[in-house]
Order: sequence, then structure tokens, then C-alpha cells
Amino acid sequence: MAKINTEELINSLKEMTILELNEVVKAIEEAFGVTAAAPVAAAAAPVEEEVAKGPAEVTVYLKSVGASKLQVVKAVQAITGLGLGDAKKLTDVVPSVIKEKISPAAAEDIKAKLVEAGAEVEVK
Repeated sequence: MAKINTEELINSLKEMTILELNEVVKAIEEAFGVTAAAPVAAAAAPVEEEVAKGPAEVTVYLKSVGASKLQVVKAVQAITGLGLGDAKKLTDVVPSVIKEKISPAAAEDIKAKLVEAGAEVEVK
């Protein structure tokens, strides 16, 4: 049997109908024990599912300062970039918003820092 080069194969495929191409695909699957299923479509589904699971943006609220107020004030100052006096004012009136419209991952990071300093935090 003579070998067919790539160009000849593609030209012959171009001349086939959809039904004929479908038969060729099935024959290749059977002959080589493979599947022509697209794994890209299966990988895209979980990404869409993750987006539907939770909000894209959240807000971090300081609910309580706890026993070590100075540590919480310093943590708030580091997180927000405010001066020490403004950070203290933010911690004096609770509940107060620390950060708005941030990613859930960033919110969890901020929450961890504030909880480590002794504060009670809520992410909504």
C-alpha cells in the first residue's frame, strides 16, 4: 500500500461529507482505541461552577477589637495604609468596614491578620 502524505490526506478529507467524516472518526477510534472527545470542554465546566459558588467581591468588617487593641490598630494601619490616628478611629467605632470590594482570597488573608492580632472579623 502506498503512503499518503499529509497534504493528500487533508485534501481527501475536504472532499468528504460530514457523515463520511464521522465514519472516518469512528473507524480511527476503533482502530487505535482512542476517543475524539474534547477534554477542553470538560475542563471549562468546573471554572464556571467555581464562579457560581461565591461572590466575586466581598467586604471585610471589623466586629470587635478584642483585648489587644494596639495590635489590632497596627494591623488595620498596615492593611489599609492609613495613618495611626485614622486606624485608631476606625477601630474605635465597631462594626466598621476595613476593606470593600476585594477578592475573597484577599479578604481571607486580611481576616487572618486581624484575627491573629486579636480582633473579631466578618467577611460578607
